[in-house]
Amino acid sequence: MSDRRPFARTLGIDFGLRRVGAAVSDPGRSIATPLEVYERRDAAQDARHYRKLVEENEIDRVVIGLPVHTSGQEGELAAKAREWGGWLITITGLPVFYFDERYTSKLADEILIGSGFKRQKRKGLRDMLAAQILLQGYLDAGCPETESLLQPLVDSEDEETTP
Repeated sequence: MSDRRPFARTLGIDFGLRRVGAAVSDPGRSIATPLEVYERRDAAQDARHYRKLVEENEIDRVVIGLPVHTSGQEGELAAKAREWGGWLITITGLPVFYFDERYTSKLADEILIGSGFKRQKRKGLRDMLAAQILLQGYLDAGCPETESLLQPLVDSEDEETTP
């Protein structure tokens, strides 16, 4: 018998060194909804927060945005996101998956600017909206449980200069 809950949800995380944006899926894993922006504190307080968040929202898996360069290479921040994901596994006992988050914060900013939000208000909402965009991408990709090979992104200007 599986210990998976039939109405469990996926938690999407936009990892940051100071703030962590979160979004949650519906039980059918088709729609992502922004949830919160959490200001990181210390390991003990953060652990209490994420255990409670997982329990209250009936989470059974977590997807963390992997910040990679346009080349597809992982840098220092991606290593920190993976390290934090390992910590999250130990405190929640849930499986953690990583998903390419390139341009989610930029897209979130564009949406917030287009909606008329001032700079200070955008700062508070950007991480949560980026988490929603990341999670929706993961859901739309079919909730992969294995990481796909990260491909370089070709800028449209680069394409024009290529012979």
